[in-house]
Amino acid sequence: MALNNPYQAYQANQVFTLSGEKLVLVMYDGSLRFCQQALAALKERDYAKANENLIRAQEIVTELMAGLNFEAGEVARGLYRLYDFIHWYLIQANVNKKAEMVEEVIAFLRELRDTWEEAVRKCRGNGSAGQPGGLNLQG
Repeated sequence: MALNNPYQAYQANQVFTLSGEKLVLVMYDGSLRFCQQALAALKERDYAKANENLIRAQEIVTELMAGLNFEAGEVARGLYRLYDFIHWYLIQANVNKKAEMVEEVIAFLRELRDTWEEAVRKCRGNGSAGQPGGLNLQG
């Protein structure tokens, strides 16, 4: 991928150099941003814009699902089921044009994001993030 724009190159480098734990936070933030934009578009009855943003949120959730490390145990399997539900719910919100459903997804994603951030903070505090037996739910 050739990036001629220096700003695009900088952004790509920032993503490629993130730790796994930080990348998950960035993905949560991105999915929340797209859901919020979709919610605003639904309220304005701009269904094309809502569709675009909901699809982008779905893509991020799919990446979160694909990145799970199932060797980490039941927590990863539980997250997979939750992500799968969120993905399905985003599709239903898009098909049915239901702002309330997007609001529910935003609440789920905020809770997941805040929980993940706290887990990373606690694991970093005891030096176990990314270490064997530490916080390693992502591949």
